[in-house]
Amino acid sequence: MNDNVTQEELNWMKKALASAQKALEAGEFPVGCILVSQGRIVGQADRIHSKGDLQNELDHAEILALRDWINRGRPGGTFTAYTTLEPCLMCLGALILNGAKAIVYSYEDIMGGATAIDFDRPFSRASHTEPARMLEHLYRDFAKRIKGPVLREESLELFKRFFSMPGNTYLKDTLLEAYTLAQ
Repeated sequence: MNDNVTQEELNWMKKALASAQKALEAGEFPVGCILVSQGRIVGQADRIHSKGDLQNELDHAEILALRDWINRGRPGGTFTAYTTLEPCLMCLGALILNGAKAIVYSYEDIMGGATAIDFDRPFSRASHTEPARMLEHLYRDFAKRIKGPVLREESLELFKRFFSMPGNTYLKDTLLEAYTLAQ
C-alpha cells in the first residue's frame, strides 16, 4: 500500500469499493468511483454496460460519477476522485478537465491505465497556441496529485472474482485478466 495514505483516504476508498461491489453483484466490471468535495460525496457511480447488448467503453464509473456531479449542480467546484481502478486516458482527461484536484485509485490497470503520463512534457509542438498553453496549465504537476494504490488487495479480490465468473466475456483473454488472475 502507498505509505502516505490518510485515514480519510482509506474511508473514502472503502466507499468506492462498496460501489464496485455493487457493480460486481450486477455482473458488471467492478469499478466504483466517488467524487468528494469538502468532506462529502458530490458524485458517485459504478461501472455499467460491461455486459449484454449495451456493452460499451463509454459508461465507465468515472464518467458516470462526473455526470452525477454535473446533475447535482457541480457542488463544491473541485473534488478528489476515488476510483477502484486506475483511470484510463478518457477518464483521466475528463476528471482533470472537470476540476479534479486529486485522484486516488486502488488497483493498477496495466493494460489501459493512464496515470503514468508525463504531464510535464509539452502536449503539442504548437505549444505557443492558446489551447496548448491552457492544457499545459491544467495538467502541469498533476502527477503529484495522483495517489495509488490504496486498498489494492480489496480491489484485486473484486477483479479476480469478476474474471472468474462463468460466462463473463468482458476483457476476456486480455493482459489485464491474465495479470489479475496470476496474483
